[in-house]
Order: sequence, then structure tokens, then C-alpha cells
Amino acid sequence: MSVTPTTARRTRALAAVAVVSLVALGATACGGTTKKSTDADNAAGGGTSAAASATADPGAALKKGLTIAYLPKQVNNPYFTSSDSGGKTAVEALGEKYKEVGTSSGTDTAGQVSYVNTLTQQQVSAIAVSAQDPGALCTALNQARKNGVKVVTYDSDTNTNCRDLFVSQASAEDLGRTEVQLMAKQIGNKGQIAILSAAQTATNQNTWIGYMKDELKKPEYKDIKLVKIAYGNDDPQASFQQTQGLLQQYPDLKGIISPTTVGIKAAAQYLAGSKYKGKVQLTGLGTPNDMRAYVTNGTVQSFELWDPAKLGALAGYAAVALASGQITGRPGRPSRPATWARSPSARTASSTSASRPSSTSPTSASTTSEPPPRSRPRPLRLVRGPRPAGPCSGLRRCESIHAGVRRSSGTVIEYVQ
Repeated sequence: MSVTPTTARRTRALAAVAVVSLVALGATACGGTTKKSTDADNAAGGGTSAAASATADPGAALKKGLTIAYLPKQVNNPYFTSSDSGGKTAVEALGEKYKEVGTSSGTDTAGQVSYVNTLTQQQVSAIAVSAQDPGALCTALNQARKNGVKVVTYDSDTNTNCRDLFVSQASAEDLGRTEVQLMAKQIGNKGQIAILSAAQTATNQNTWIGYMKDELKKPEYKDIKLVKIAYGNDDPQASFQQTQGLLQQYPDLKGIISPTTVGIKAAAQYLAGSKYKGKVQLTGLGTPNDMRAYVTNGTVQSFELWDPAKLGALAGYAAVALASGQITGRPGRPSRPATWARSPSARTASSTSASRPSSTSPTSASTTSEPPPRSRPRPLRLVRGPRPAGPCSGLRRCESIHAGVRRSSGTVIEYVQ
């Protein structure tokens, strides 16, 4: 939402207002930047050999008649509806064809494999996939790549030898650690907490949880005890029941972290109608539309999320660039060495970051002007509205508010009410 400076100051004063952090998106090329890691990936499945041997032509014209297929972790999930809608807008703006397929269950890996095989048979140009499991799709995806289909993973990655490029929604470490920090603040750094995750095999969930556990080892959290990790499989009813089960098993529970939009909404629904409302704290990753009512009624104090539509858009731009030969996904190779990325959703974090595939691509209203070429990349942090005055250093959030947003290094926080 657009917030005036006056409104922003008033909003800041409301401690219980939800905070949605629009984490700057970054695109990471094939994992590992050393010859050793690349060789290991090739030995594991031969998946990176094509990218490693290909030559990019950043000045190449976009190919016409491309079909970019999105395979989200779960269709009819509001988060993926938003992300893939962003992808559709981006792909069609470039004059290419968009399609989406997928399973209604967030744990149907066999279904995802079947869709990959079908898309390969249909000879789509590229597949943008959010993987339910890091390894289960590898055989099918590598077969697709052998048939000339480019593979971009977004939101939830596969093993690095199974795709050409991964578009990360945010720093996994920052997400994991800030989830703990938000919870610790709400419970006064003391008490039992639990995590309500999605599927046990979800790559992104497990990575974030790993950083949560590491953050909890710090001395300031010595009085916080993680008692259980529960899995709702990104199913509303299962997540609701898991929340109920956690509170029955741990009656002294002080808080729940749910790093999944389905899980946090289901947990909020249970808490809002129970005796635990306002007593058991809840935070995690949620969409503003899903969580607004629970912030208003006092069930939830704060939560986080990036902009899913921009994540989907960046995946689309990357897929088109790959299919057009402008980039390869090869580690250490800049996508546009003579110019700067102008993605509406990402800061160019390193020379391996994916960029909008052509300087002729339509420019989003939320982009900043393109800096002049430089010999070394410089992080480009994009915000909604004008840039806040003054620099932000480190990972701690800046306290100044400008045009309704508060900046930290690589992070934008938007207040909603």
C-alpha cells in the first residue's frame, strides 16, 4: 500500500501492527563457484554440463514463440497464485507464451514428476519449478534439459545439478534468523516454542529451519526452548490440526513459528477461536490478505513476506533469457556484462545474478534508474517509492521511515494496517 510519511509515523507508533518485509529478491546461478563443486555436480547427475559448456550472448535478441511453463509446488495456493501471476505478466510482456500446471497437493512429488515429463513431451522452451523435494524431480528435469528445455527453480530449489538457475526469494539465513528474532521479541526471550512447517522434504523450509536452530544457540536465547517441529504439508486442515495438537501436547507453549503461508493462516484460525488467543504468539511467513484480519483482532502481532509476484516475474525473465541464449546459468558469468540488471524485483547481488533479459524489456514503475556500467557489480536495492535518505549498514533494520518504508541492507519493510 502507499503510505504517506505522516501515516508512516503514526503506523510506526502502533506496536501491534503487522510488518510485511518485502525482502529484496536475488537470483543465484548454479550452486557452487569452484571447479571442484561443478565437477561434483556433474558426477552426481551430469546436469550442469550443458550450462558449463554453453556460451552466453548477452546481446542476443529474444527468441520469439517461446513457451514458459510454471510448475509451482502447489496450485490453488494463494502464495503461488500471486507468484505465478507475476510470472504470467512478465512472460507475456516479453511477447512469449505462459502456461501453468501443477498438483493440488504440496506433497505430491510423483505428480510433479509426471508434469515435468509431460512438459518435456510438449517441447516447452523452459520450465520454472518450485520443487516439493530437492532430489525427486532430478531424473525428469535432467531428461528435460537433455531435450533442450531450460530449467529455472524458484522459491524452493532442487539439487544444483538438476537445473540451470535458481531464483531465490531472499537470503535463507536472514529469513531463518529473523523469524527467531521476531518470536523472541514477542515472548520476552523466554518460553517454549514450536515450528509449524510445510512438508518434511521442502528444501526452503528445511534450510530456514536450520538457520532458526542455529540462531537459537545464541546466548540471548538460552531461555527459549524449541520443543517440536510439526508438519502440516501445506494443507489447511492438517495445519489446523497440527496447531491444535501442539497446544494439547505442550500446554505451556509460548509461541509458534510457521514459515509457510498456508500454515500460518491455519494456525491463526485456530488460535483466534481458542482460549490461547493473545497468549500464544504466532509469527512466520504470510500474505497480507490472509493475515490482515488476524492482525486486526490481536491474534498476530507481526509476520514477514517478500513480494511473491516479483519472485515469479524474475523467474520468468530468467527463463526467457536462458531460452534465448543471453545467459547460461554458469557460475561466475555475468548475465549482462556491459549493462545493469533492471529487474523490478531484485537487487543484483553478484555477477551470477539473473537479470531482465533485454534492455528493450518493459520497465516497471517500481524500478530505479539503471546505473552506468561499472567494472565491478554493486548491489542494487529496489524499494517501493523513493529511496530512504541515508545509508543502511549491516543486517540491522534502519529506524528512519521514508515514504512508508523502512530500509535495512537488502530488505524493505512495508507497514500494513
